[in-house]
Amino acid sequence: MPNVKFEVVEIQTAETYILRTAVLRDNTPTSDPRYAEDSKPGTVHLGIFDEDKNLIGTSTWVVNPWQQDSTAKAVQLRGMAVAKSRQKTGLGEMLLLAGISHAKQHNAKYIWAKARDSALDFYLHHRFVVSGDGFTEDTTQMPHHFVVLEIDS
Repeated sequence: MPNVKFEVVEIQTAETYILRTAVLRDNTPTSDPRYAEDSKPGTVHLGIFDEDKNLIGTSTWVVNPWQQDSTAKAVQLRGMAVAKSRQKTGLGEMLLLAGISHAKQHNAKYIWAKARDSALDFYLHHRFVVSGDGFTEDTTQMPHHFVVLEIDS
């Protein structure tokens, strides 16, 4: 693979669906990649495309309060997905850093997510902390934990 410089760009909701389905709905009871918040005002979808214009990474950022401090502005990370053949190559980190920048621009105090247990190390490596006990997420039936990052001022 030639040395390609990837870029995080804002994308449309529908562009996320194929990758979300392939990565986030694999081996789950549903194949529906949509989230209720996809069209919520203020929601932003980010993506990374490969040299052939295929979406290889995506994340969705939703203005949603953090349960431990509902008066502070917070952004929820949803639908973080990197193509299976491109995982562990830095694309997830690119999406995360772009989302953190977006949250800072909107004066959010927190970024939070329902992280799959299989992805907890990724979030912990990026200064998120686990909040509360683990749970089985209803849609995927997979183990998750809440994770949160308090954004530096």
